[in-house]
Amino acid sequence: MSAVPEVVDRTTWLHERNALLVREKAHTRQGDAIAAARRRLPMIEVDASARLVGEHGPVSFLDVFEGRDQLIVYKHMWWPGAGIEGQCEGCTASLYDVHDTSYLRHRGVSFAVFTDAPWDEIAPYKEFMGYPYAWYSTTGVQDEAVRGSLVDEPGNYSCYLRVDGGAYLTNEAVGRGVETAMVQAHLLDLTVYGRQEHWEDSPAGWPQQPTGSWWERDGRPVPQWSRPGAAPADPHRGQAARHCCG
Repeated sequence: MSAVPEVVDRTTWLHERNALLVREKAHTRQGDAIAAARRRLPMIEVDASARLVGEHGPVSFLDVFEGRDQLIVYKHMWWPGAGIEGQCEGCTASLYDVHDTSYLRHRGVSFAVFTDAPWDEIAPYKEFMGYPYAWYSTTGVQDEAVRGSLVDEPGNYSCYLRVDGGAYLTNEAVGRGVETAMVQAHLLDLTVYGRQEHWEDSPAGWPQQPTGSWWERDGRPVPQWSRPGAAPADPHRGQAARHCCG
C-alpha cells in the first residue's frame, strides 16, 4: 500500500488548509496578471489565403473561423502510417478534454484542430476518437504560423484574430502551457497523490511513475480504450518514425 497523509483532528486540518489557501489565492491573482499581459501582446499577420483540407474539401484559412472573429487551433502531431493507436499520447492528453466548445462560440471564438497529415488518415482517426469539432489537414501550407508554431514544435494552441479580411496570430501556448485545456490533469493536481509522476515534489512513499505515463495504457493513448473497437497496439507499427511529444 502507498504511504498516506498524517491523520489529524479537524481544527488542525482547517488550519493547514487555510494556510495553503492564502498561497492558492496569490497564485490565482498572479495568473490573472499574466492573462492581462497576454491580452496586451502585439500580433503578427499570417497567410489568410492558406489552403487547408477539411471534411468538405479544400478551404481557406479564413473559412476556418466559421464567420467568427476569433479562432483557437490545436496543432496536433501526426505520425504517418502509425495507425490510430500510434498517434501522440501527449497530444491526445492535451486535446481530449475539449469536447464541447459552446462557451467559446458564445464569446465569438471558433475551435479547430490542424495536423500535417493526409485527410484520408485524419478522417477515420477523428471519427474513432469521437471528436465533434472540425479537423483540417495543413499539408502543403507554407506559413509556419498557420501550419505549425513560431515558438515550438506542434502540440500547441494557437490563437488568431480576423480583422478586415486579414488574419493575425495573437498568442501561442506551448509546452506545459497547453495544460490550460487538460481538465483531468488539474483535477489530479487536487488529489493527495497528484499526477503520480517522477518530476513531482511528493512525500516519500507517494506513488510515482515515469512522466507522461498517465497518458498511455498498453501501447495506446488512454482515452482510446473507451472507444468501440479498441485493441492492443501493434508495437512494430509506425514506430521507426515516431517520437511522442513531451
